[in-house]
Amino acid sequence: MKYNRILLKLSGESLMGNQAFGIDPEKVEKFVQEIKAVYELGVEIALVIGGGNIFRGLSKTGRQMDRTQADFMGMLATVINGMALQSSLLQNGLDTELMSGLKIEKVAEEIKPLKAKNALSTGQLVIFAGGTGNPFFTTDTGAVLRALEIDADVILKGTRVAGIFDKDPEKFPEAHKYDHISYEKTLQNDLKIMDATAFALAKENNLPIIVFDMNKPGNLMKIIKGESVGTLVN
Repeated sequence: MKYNRILLKLSGESLMGNQAFGIDPEKVEKFVQEIKAVYELGVEIALVIGGGNIFRGLSKTGRQMDRTQADFMGMLATVINGMALQSSLLQNGLDTELMSGLKIEKVAEEIKPLKAKNALSTGQLVIFAGGTGNPFFTTDTGAVLRALEIDADVILKGTRVAGIFDKDPEKFPEAHKYDHISYEKTLQNDLKIMDATAFALAKENNLPIIVFDMNKPGNLMKIIKGESVGTLVN
């Protein structure tokens, strides 16, 4: 295996399937089966999920709201997604700990890096929800922060496209895909992998990022085995 401890970042929208908003149980189950296959190889897995399928899906007025309130609503949405993913993982026999950057005692444990590392090393999966627990930070920044706290080998950012392109491949069929790209070139070309804070934190700590298509079955397994899938940023 190329990676022993990973942090898998999924968007909230990826849980919608073909729905306009919310959570598609069949989509969640497909992701869980991909995760389970990798887990059974002995890989330690932490997960971070966005919340756009719930907050942006239910409220089109989010941009008109107070930023702090809107950010807390988004963080709560990630907790709901984390609960849904945890439920599916547990039903598939995978012991999973849900931890939150927001204090919600009856739902999730408070995030403590040492406890999270201990859980991972003893065979539990860990879901980090609630972002950083503070407004003005995205789930991308939360993902990088948690990856650094648990000493993850890599961040795997699952998307709906095959990797990083020089332009939007959904709008421009001629877009060129990068198999590997440096942090510097990403910044020079203004390629939007993550928000600036998240990317700067990853670059400063030399944390590699792989952007790949999570919807294609087997991609996650191929990455773990060292095959070239998606785009590597380091």
